[in-house]
Amino acid sequence: MRTPNYLLLAVKNPRQSVELYRRLLGRDPVEVSDTFALFVLPTGLKIGLWIASEVQPAPRPAGGIEISFSEPDREAVLATYAEWKELGVKVVQEPTDLDFGFTFVVEDPDGHRLRPFVLHPEPR
Repeated sequence: MRTPNYLLLAVKNPRQSVELYRRLLGRDPVEVSDTFALFVLPTGLKIGLWIASEVQPAPRPAGGIEISFSEPDREAVLATYAEWKELGVKVVQEPTDLDFGFTFVVEDPDGHRLRPFVLHPEPR
């Protein structure tokens, strides 16, 4: 069975994106160059930041997927919101309750959506 273990994001400038993702992910990349950067998360998931001008075939605009981050509770979601807002990311959804849980959404400078959330304890 094949298990996905890489998420590749097309970005304008990997070195600039590294500065934001270093703070969002709370870790340093394991590789950085002018065209690519790689983060390895504790789960084993790898997030690559690849210079968009070299991706073949050319990528479509961002926004069709989200990177989601599960949080332990509502307070953690709010703490992440405050921390990320300080980084200057674009907030596209303020903290809110949805059918599945409590969440918010931001976009990085390339338009990639990031969604921290906590599931509601009981289905609604």
